[in-house]
Amino acid sequence: ASGKALATQADVSVSAEVDAMVDAAEKAFGNVGILVNNAAVCEADNLASMNESLWDLDVAVNLKSVFLCSKRVLPGMMERRRGVIINIASVNGLTYLGNEAYSAAKAGMISLTKSLAVRYGSYGIRANAIAPGTIRTPIWQERISRDPDVLDRLKKWYPLGRVGEPDDVAHAALFLASDEAS
Repeated sequence: ASGKALATQADVSVSAEVDAMVDAAEKAFGNVGILVNNAAVCEADNLASMNESLWDLDVAVNLKSVFLCSKRVLPGMMERRRGVIINIASVNGLTYLGNEAYSAAKAGMISLTKSLAVRYGSYGIRANAIAPGTIRTPIWQERISRDPDVLDRLKKWYPLGRVGEPDDVAHAALFLASDEAS
């Protein structure tokens, strides 16, 4: 790792934008050897009251983006017979915790991750999903401003009695990206 980064803006649910994003990364750094699919949105809360466009948004960002980004980098990984795909899923993909569109998309992501691991493992490509619970990210600030006790209520769901921090997920991803995880 060079310790360098490249900031790009892309709608990862749009194939042409994914292509441009990966092209820029490859131009700057060479072949993509590690892909972390971490884009997420949770706009639709209740199936009975959500509209189709909210459903489509949640599925596009949380699932379609994983398909597009993985599909874009897989040929190079297959050619090099090495690569890592890490998908940031959610406990919502494992059990029902509300938000039907988000949960369905994250369950689909977990299933896709398993498929990638089985189909492309023989190419030396590892695919894993991390399924965290609530993580204290900036997206929670709006909810906290409306309901200052929301995170305290959520802590009761978790055996450790706390919500997660971004570093919790980052450390898991770093391990999965490392050779120690092989």
